Amino acid sequence: MVVGWIVAEPSRSERFLTLTGLDTDQLRAGLDDPGILGAVLDFLMGHEPDLIACAEATGLTPEAIVAARGEIG
Repeated sequence: MVVGWIVAEPSRSERFLTLTGLDTDQLRAGLDDPGILGAVLDFLMGHEPDLIACAEATGLTPEAIVAARGEIG
């Protein structure tokens, strides 16, 4: 859900890929990888406006997104 939100906006998607060092193939292949999912959540948590906007767009709370990061480890 949050990955879809990130990649829906080209400039945000590019920023995510640049900051994480991933490419689109690695992201697609790693959607069940805790390391990739952690990077997704770290990206959101590292920029509060994105965290809030993603939470609003997905119907989650920012706290739920942060809590999900804690569950991944």
